[in-house]
Amino acid sequence: MVVVAILAAGRGTRMKSSLPKVLHKLGGLSLVERVLKSVDKAQPLRRIIIVGYQAEFVKTAMAPIPNIEFVEQTQQLGTGHAIQQLLPHLEGYEGDLLVLNGDVPLLRPETLSNLLQTHRENQNAATILTAHLPDPKGYGRVFCDGDGGKKFVQQMVEDKDCTAEQKLCTRINAGIYCFRWQDLAQVLPHLQANNAQKEYYLTDAVTQVSPVMAVDVEDYQEILGINDRLQLAGAYEILQNRIKNQWMAAGVTIVDPSSVTIDETVELHPDVIIEPQTHLRGSTIIHTGSTIGPGSLIENSQIGENVSVQFSVIVDSSVAAGVRIGPYAHLRGHANVGEGCRIGNFVELKNTKLGTKTNVAHLSYLGDTTTGTKVNIGAGTITANYDGFKKHPTTIGDNTKTGSNSVLVAPLNLGSNVYIAAGSTIAQDVPDDCLVIARPQPVLKPGWVSKKQNEQIK
Repeated sequence: MVVVAILAAGRGTRMKSSLPKVLHKLGGLSLVERVLKSVDKAQPLRRIIIVGYQAEFVKTAMAPIPNIEFVEQTQQLGTGHAIQQLLPHLEGYEGDLLVLNGDVPLLRPETLSNLLQTHRENQNAATILTAHLPDPKGYGRVFCDGDGGKKFVQQMVEDKDCTAEQKLCTRINAGIYCFRWQDLAQVLPHLQANNAQKEYYLTDAVTQVSPVMAVDVEDYQEILGINDRLQLAGAYEILQNRIKNQWMAAGVTIVDPSSVTIDETVELHPDVIIEPQTHLRGSTIIHTGSTIGPGSLIENSQIGENVSVQFSVIVDSSVAAGVRIGPYAHLRGHANVGEGCRIGNFVELKNTKLGTKTNVAHLSYLGDTTTGTKVNIGAGTITANYDGFKKHPTTIGDNTKTGSNSVLVAPLNLGSNVYIAAGSTIAQDVPDDCLVIARPQPVLKPGWVSKKQNEQIK
């Protein structure tokens, strides 16, 4: 049984932002959301977020997340002071308390599971997460003694208080703790602010309970905190490397990983190829054999097998197998493209459904449109779907062809096997098996050019 407490009261002045630090986004989720996600596997009894700076703003931002409690730290007087605020809320609780920082978003669930398992198996009063850093400067050092792989904490020393010999130690305190709550509750009221910052530190509580063990994290990058925009960018790079390495190991080809970004919510099937400068967002699924990019953005969309997308944007849409898209196409507003279609250069589809083997080759806009199968949309065809007040639908039947530079004025129904002559404006329904010519007759003025040129000479 474990209760999770997340420290999220600080302002984060080095972010140079009016937004509380823990609400800054990392790969589509806020920092504190990522911390919450890391504890899901532990199935905590309660999840408590300790807020302070812009507390109400933080509460509002996190309102959509269920089963969260908030405890307010009105004065930010250190990590120990923050945990002191839990005393009235955990009265009578006999389980463990897992303490996390809201600005440490790269923790793996497996790491926390290992921490909790070590804590419980050894019946520790406290178990702390530690890491070996290549450059530990600025971090508090942790000194351990033990045998059989068990590391009992003997001493914790802040960097500024370390001797020259102690500074050679590379094991640092990651600031992540698991306490037996009843032991911690006894020492919390007695913490003192006998330090230069005049703050109450949770590390002082660690030294007052026993036994205390350390668990080294395998990848020190997991415990890196976010204090400024540079560190935020660095964390994003780490997160992206994890995601892309995972997919490449699963059989996805990423031609130039450094130029590609992939949300962790994206699902990729084996033998997908991701070309350079491609970005995959949200609940996107891409099936086997598809090639995405170069230069494409796909967000919250489903891409079928053997689809090709080049230099295009697809948002909130569905594309069936064997479709070719781009370059420079834009699908949005729940476009639904059937099998074997061709969406070509500078084509935009909005809230449109294309039947199988339909071609929209170039320079066209279809909005609020439904087509049958084997429809051919000529270059420059547009649906005039908006009358200034509301949108209207257009329906196009099987095997219908529109000529270049056609305007289809919605609401409109075109039957099957209809031919629209180039340059036509169609504003009324057309039955099956028709040729439609709706353009003004040309007016010819012989000799007009020569006459005009003579006038200019004079």
